[in-house]
Amino acid sequence: MDLTLHSPLTALPGVGQARAKALAKLGLSAVGDLLAYFPREYEDRTLRESIAALPLEEPVCFAAVVAEPFRTSRVRGGMELTKGRVVDATGQLSLTFFNQSYVRQALQTGQTYVFYGKVTGEGYRRQMVNPSFEREGANALTGGIFPVYPLTAGITNRFLTGLVRGALACLPQVAEPLGEDLRRQYDLAPVQAAYRDIHFPPDWQALARARRRLMFEELFCLTLGLTRIRGRRQGQQAAPFPRQDLGAFTARLPFPLTGAQRRAVEEAGADLRQPTPMNRLLQGDVGSGKTVVAAACAWFAWENGCQTALMAPTELLAQQHAKTLEGLLAGSGLVVDLLTGSMTAAQKRACRERLAAGETHLLVGTHALLSEGVDFPRLGLVITDEQHRFGVGQRAALAAKGGQGLHPHVLVMSATPIPRTLALMIYGDLDLSVLDELPPGRTPVATYLVHGDKRQRLFAFARKQVAQGRQVYVVCPAVDQEDPEGMKAAQQYGRWLQTQVFPDLRVAIVHGRQKPKDKQETMAAFAAGQVDILVSTTVIEVGVDVPNANLMIVEDADRFGLSQLHQLRGRVGRGQWQSYCVLLSDSRSETTRQRLRALTATNDGFVIAEEDLKLRGPGDFFGARQHGLPQLKLASLEGDMRLLHQAQAAARALLAQDPDLAGHPALRQRVEELFQAQGDGFN
Repeated sequence: MDLTLHSPLTALPGVGQARAKALAKLGLSAVGDLLAYFPREYEDRTLRESIAALPLEEPVCFAAVVAEPFRTSRVRGGMELTKGRVVDATGQLSLTFFNQSYVRQALQTGQTYVFYGKVTGEGYRRQMVNPSFEREGANALTGGIFPVYPLTAGITNRFLTGLVRGALACLPQVAEPLGEDLRRQYDLAPVQAAYRDIHFPPDWQALARARRRLMFEELFCLTLGLTRIRGRRQGQQAAPFPRQDLGAFTARLPFPLTGAQRRAVEEAGADLRQPTPMNRLLQGDVGSGKTVVAAACAWFAWENGCQTALMAPTELLAQQHAKTLEGLLAGSGLVVDLLTGSMTAAQKRACRERLAAGETHLLVGTHALLSEGVDFPRLGLVITDEQHRFGVGQRAALAAKGGQGLHPHVLVMSATPIPRTLALMIYGDLDLSVLDELPPGRTPVATYLVHGDKRQRLFAFARKQVAQGRQVYVVCPAVDQEDPEGMKAAQQYGRWLQTQVFPDLRVAIVHGRQKPKDKQETMAAFAAGQVDILVSTTVIEVGVDVPNANLMIVEDADRFGLSQLHQLRGRVGRGQWQSYCVLLSDSRSETTRQRLRALTATNDGFVIAEEDLKLRGPGDFFGARQHGLPQLKLASLEGDMRLLHQAQAAARALLAQDPDLAGHPALRQRVEELFQAQGDGFN
């Protein structure tokens, strides 16, 4: 069978059903997916140092002779250690392999091999742990710039690299979406050369040129799609809200609006007076008071005889929103109701009947709001919280419930601080309001970066907080220890804390692989004060409001982005007690520790977001959580905005000549694929 971009991965050598299933976890199902699965980093394996000159703690490539037979021994826990020595004319080095007993046969005494890894230790104690190696002259792993891909259990980097090499045979089938004139104007590499060199660059210059081409294409296609989405709004009709008695609303509040809240309400109010739909992003740091702005907009809708729907990503967050809004609007006549998936059939039916009768003015819920039978007689405003958890298509599905040929106004909220320029790029179909001011009286969370050897002291501190009646979060980057990189895993680490460290305390575990009902019950128990210490993955990042929790411990903090750590930190500091966030990291990289120290220096999410953007670029900015619009796989601003501005200018110029991209079918297909990959319905 001839290989095509659409061929299943099982058409490649070595890919059976088990490996195909593992590759699917990485989003890889067809041969073409491999070409668009870019390396996360590159290793320079061109350096060939002598043993005596090998630097410490830096990846390095060198050749040496095996001096003695490698021997395997078993150590505590059933682990196998295989050890031996290699030498050259300048010195010797010990090599240690964990659970790789095949090394005894693979490394033959007296033969020369090329090794790649990091050297640790001093003098005669210098060693290298689990290095890559090959017989000298093989040149499969060494001698060039080597791609390193994101992996999953059962898939090695060597195996994935081989698959990508096989997929390169389909490069001639990749259509060029960018015209020759455009490539010449912006000095862009051809698409096939870019895909080849992004995976296997002959030199660093070729890699930079490939990255620039593919980054430009991403930003260019993103801008084209967003511009067309925004253009479609111009012909839509919405019910205007001319009556806006903000004074009557604020008179009910137990606190004055901050300046930022008042500005955001006025910006939204101006949109809501128009007969075209508002599409506004309300972006605010944790605790900045977005819910109050949402309540004001719902108040305006109610004053004008319209209903509001507020959709949250979790039942817990929906319940918290409903409780908060009921408190803010109690006694006003504006009726708040709640609809979630876990309610009984009778409760759901009664809720739908109240809604259909017009008795409910503000309905708060989860994805259940999208289900059939949830009918709004006059839906005028749609609010979605934590926008990055919802696709544009889901937003549109809720908006389509407006009826009467009218589109509801849309307000989307996010507590993920995003630098303004990036927000305009990622949320290019929305106008932007920013809450950059916290309500008075909030005590900043004290944040510390500590080494793992302080863990026992930290456990004692956690026990002290629990003794005072407080609660504690412990966050791990992995679910279980199938992870090949040895990260702390919530399941195993949580059980260890339950049985060995805090057997007398109430320790619970929650992670994303649990059944939604079990996860919900555990988080609700923590919120109710029935759990002292909650060990979790980042599932608690959004939607847990427990004012009594005042200590956040993040294990392997270097595995998270700064903005994600800031979100986790936002889970504490919500009550009257001094709160703490402790970042645990054993990383010896000065760059990594400098990045984490940035978090200890400020509680301003926007400052942190700017730092995160500089360090990681928007391709990694949201990680796996960015579902609002097409994920940027590669784009990185790299210190300036020139490429983004060039892509935006090129997109505007092209749409002025060809608004429907009818004359550019390959480009139109590329844009459609980019948006439909998220289920966002470009057409």
